[in-house]
Amino acid sequence: MHNKSKIGASEFGALWVTYHKKTMILRILEHFIQTSDNKKAKQLLTELHEKLNSKVIEMKEIIQNEGTVVPVAFTSEDINLEAPALFGEGFEIMFSRILKEISLGMYTLHTILSYRKDIIKLYRDLSDLSQTYFAKFTDFLLDEGIIQKPITVNLPKSNSFVSDKSYIKGSNLFGDKRPLTVVEFGILYHGIETNVIGMKLMDGFSKCAKDEEVRKYFLKGKELSKEMIKETEGILLQNDIQPKIPSGGTTTNSNVPPFSDKLMMYCTYLLSNFSIGGEGFGTGFSMRKDLSLKFGIYGKDTYEYMREGVSLMISRGWLEEPPKMDV
Repeated sequence: MHNKSKIGASEFGALWVTYHKKTMILRILEHFIQTSDNKKAKQLLTELHEKLNSKVIEMKEIIQNEGTVVPVAFTSEDINLEAPALFGEGFEIMFSRILKEISLGMYTLHTILSYRKDIIKLYRDLSDLSQTYFAKFTDFLLDEGIIQKPITVNLPKSNSFVSDKSYIKGSNLFGDKRPLTVVEFGILYHGIETNVIGMKLMDGFSKCAKDEEVRKYFLKGKELSKEMIKETEGILLQNDIQPKIPSGGTTTNSNVPPFSDKLMMYCTYLLSNFSIGGEGFGTGFSMRKDLSLKFGIYGKDTYEYMREGVSLMISRGWLEEPPKMDV
């Protein structure tokens, strides 16, 4: 007997977004599985694909049981399994790790927006899955020497409290900036790490985009990531910190598109939104005024780039419209 309450608007909105994201990830994983030359990486990606696919089927059944249309999202039409590898040297695991990082944040939000037990359980299961594979991907990258742990510092032996109001300005009367805190360093380091991967992703996408305007959009994104890496690295160097920047993998010489332009544009849209959230976090938790302003500028630039992408998707008929509030 069907005794579940009718799905709420916020629940369906969260489910709608999740379905798009998961079907996109499945297509990306399929290309990585097809082209990865690392046996362990291929095994990890295959395991994740199988488990995510079962959750996509579960989401589809929930949507169908509500008597409504299933989103088009991303299908076999958005992937070319005959395409050669677009990326190499561990990029597939690095990018999949970023996708799991995004998922962890989104599942927290979607759980908050959900009330029905079966939907809450769905997000709990997906969150557990993301936690598990984020850890597995991190271990793989460390074991393979593809990424390194951040630098260590001399840890304090006693507690202290801020007594000088110039602390939040970042500089004293003589203009010398106070040292970075470990909290601020973590935010800056994460920004470099994600932008390196974003730069390589945009480079790969630009090589195989069919639409010339879309190709230029990806190149613009590549330059935006490069500028953020350069400026953030400069902040660390001003504080006598030489960051251990990951290589981010490589792009191959292939210009055969493994994905549709529609999928690549949506992927860029998703990453841009994630980046905007990260800049907001940095603004809130960086107590040096110059850093807060810098994160604000990063967020503004990323927002403008994201909005340009939305307009481009609309002009091409690639932006699937979320359900309206028809009460």
